[in-house]
Amino acid sequence: MSKTKTISLIAGGFLAGAILSLQLPALAEKEAAPGLPIDELRTFAEVYGAIKQGYVEPVEDKKMIANAISGMLANLDPHSAYLDADAFKDLQVGTQGEFGGLGIEVGMEDGLVKVISPIEDTPAYRAGIKSGDLIFKLDDTLVKGLTLTDAVKKMRGKPKTPIKLTILRKGEAKPLEITLIREVIKVASVKSKLVEPGYGWIRITQFQENTVADLAKHIGNLYKDSNGKLNGLVLDLRNDPGGLLNAAIGVAAAFLPPDVKVVSTDGRAPDAKQEFLARPRDYQRGAQGGAQEDPLRNLPIDIKQVPLVVLVNSGSASASEIVAGALQDHQRAVIMGTQTFGKGSVQSVVPLPGNTAIKLTTARYYTPSGRSIQAKGIVPDIAVEETASGNASTIGRIREVDLERHLNNDREKEAPASEAKPAAKPGNDKPGKDKGGKKENEDEMPQRMEYASADDYQFQQALNLLKGLQIMQHKPK
Repeated sequence: MSKTKTISLIAGGFLAGAILSLQLPALAEKEAAPGLPIDELRTFAEVYGAIKQGYVEPVEDKKMIANAISGMLANLDPHSAYLDADAFKDLQVGTQGEFGGLGIEVGMEDGLVKVISPIEDTPAYRAGIKSGDLIFKLDDTLVKGLTLTDAVKKMRGKPKTPIKLTILRKGEAKPLEITLIREVIKVASVKSKLVEPGYGWIRITQFQENTVADLAKHIGNLYKDSNGKLNGLVLDLRNDPGGLLNAAIGVAAAFLPPDVKVVSTDGRAPDAKQEFLARPRDYQRGAQGGAQEDPLRNLPIDIKQVPLVVLVNSGSASASEIVAGALQDHQRAVIMGTQTFGKGSVQSVVPLPGNTAIKLTTARYYTPSGRSIQAKGIVPDIAVEETASGNASTIGRIREVDLERHLNNDREKEAPASEAKPAAKPGNDKPGKDKGGKKENEDEMPQRMEYASADDYQFQQALNLLKGLQIMQHKPK
């Protein structure tokens, strides 16, 4: 039985059009489990028999067993889950960067589907779906009572078909109804541009199979456009939910010296204790003895020294946190922005008969200095909010620590749970106005912003830092 380790943002979220997972090398066979609890299994059998004989409608054995497995995993932590045939297929295909759906990372909270973050350039993103939104109705079907797998199945469908989401949003007195058009989602993993002569911007939206090779191409193009010299580079990982572990290692390796530690994992099983270094064998999946060409082989030599700022926020998770943590620990980059999501656990995908699988949390991962990111995240070297007023990033903010049954941080104090913004009082259907005639929350709920633009406050501060300008005034010594 083969097993593939993964690191994912939210269990089941991939089915809604999200990329799940950081894949690691195959795991060795585990030793046989200890003796089974006979009394508890007898109770299970009695419940099973009672349902078979007395439930008001007949239930298929296959469905009952699948529901039992799903229930066992769903009550462990937010990232352990049962994957039916469709979910398992989507997981295998999704990391290639093309999949069907709405484009949202989702989880489950109080029986409702909770939006972790919309994926850039997708129907959900364009429609204004926000982190923290609670989906309680899909068309005319109430989400309450559905499993996450069932709920996201209803969000899937043929491209160009509509679906109406009814959502609860903090600060809104009434539920919002948003109609999305399903489509095949093709996510560009890497984007870049030369923002000014000598200053480049590279954005990684997700960590996919082709991310490392694409990163190398974009770096090469930036050097070409800047006549072979970069004075500074911004690596933008904001709202990047994660992806493949080997891609994260490769991205970090592009900027770090060879063979330094990038990340380690630790769990109860012996094969959960591993270290991954900035070397081809750790970021080239399936590479055997250098049979594959190293995509980073021809990078400009001074990319290892070019001044680097990494932008992160509460939507930066999993693989993004691995990269940011590695660059921070090795003092290779300045981390700027807001505290990251805090997804620091490893999942093992265990294939089962019938093309199904389980996704089981088996380890935590750690930065090179041994810090656990789980339920804490990466704390920026320089804290910069999304806007100059500092309000926007507090709306609907959600992190790992906010999720029910989240795995605890075993080495550091966890970040405090996000403070919920009080909802509008019942009966107040319309937003009020302040003394200046401005609508309440008008500054706190901005329109979609173009990354690396003049309106991108965090990016402009990163650019100022690269240029040696002060972000804020300091008193002279």
